Amino acid sequence: MSGFQDTARRVVGIEAQALSLLADSLDDSFDQAVDTLLNATGRVIISGMGKSGHIARKIAATLASTGTPAHFVHPAEASHGDLGMMAQGDVALVLSNSGETPELADMVAYTRRFAIPLIGVASRAESTLLKQSDVALLLPAAPEACGSGIVPTTSTTMTLALGDALAIALMEHRQFTPEHFREFHPGGKLGARLSKVQDLMHTGNELPLVQLDTPMGDALIEISQKGFGVTGVVGADGGLVGIITDGDLRRNMDGLLALSAKDVMTRDPATIRPGALAEEAVAFMNTNSPRITCLMVVDSDTGGDPIGLLHIHDCLRVGLG
Repeated sequence: MSGFQDTARRVVGIEAQALSLLADSLDDSFDQAVDTLLNATGRVIISGMGKSGHIARKIAATLASTGTPAHFVHPAEASHGDLGMMAQGDVALVLSNSGETPELADMVAYTRRFAIPLIGVASRAESTLLKQSDVALLLPAAPEACGSGIVPTTSTTMTLALGDALAIALMEHRQFTPEHFREFHPGGKLGARLSKVQDLMHTGNELPLVQLDTPMGDALIEISQKGFGVTGVVGADGGLVGIITDGDLRRNMDGLLALSAKDVMTRDPATIRPGALAEEAVAFMNTNSPRITCLMVVDSDTGGDPIGLLHIHDCLRVGLG
């Protein structure tokens, strides 16, 4: 098995060295590429053939998810009608290790004919692609990890990293935030991590609330009907002043029904804002002592009016916790 591990370490080492070469080779052409993409009033059209096509698809997905409208166009399909997907205002980002991929010829010619900015990525400075490009991004000379030079490995790794560098440069310039990112990733674990409290909280008639002078018999009905095991307690001005939990009920079992909400409640309960990340709420509930399973959500503007309730089960349901 050690022989396989040696191969793996050699491959990773070769590609790591190539990435270092790529970082050192970046120059003003990278800045020009970013400026060209920033100035686009349309979309970024990304294309490549074979392994470069797979990398192009990933770069397109990364750009699209970080605030830069982009999509992949297959060069062969482009020659059979999909060239119409490009228009003035777009920018073309075309990948080819050799810079001589014949299937890209029609796409390159189309960008020249209709004055669509072309950013080319290749490993040969004198290649047709880079000579035709408005911005030429030259990959540094580095051996493919296969040893024979016939399997695209190092070259595709460098191209992928270059695409990531472009995407992050654009993202940082646009001050793209986690909140923006969630808009493009509403599903899955990532979407759950970026969910806000307001996306998961219970509101309106689902929200358990009683007044300070509410008899505990009525408060118990509210707790039972709403099904969260708690109820918030509000003052005359509608602001949240307390919460009644199962712990409060146990501590006041003797003569409970003779009491009112203000006699049983825990004052100044833990709260959270609707714009906070749900992951933050989970962390707070898990680390609070004693541990709690609910948080009252208070209005960010009024500072104290209860507008929702977040239960730990709501967070677990979307994959948090």
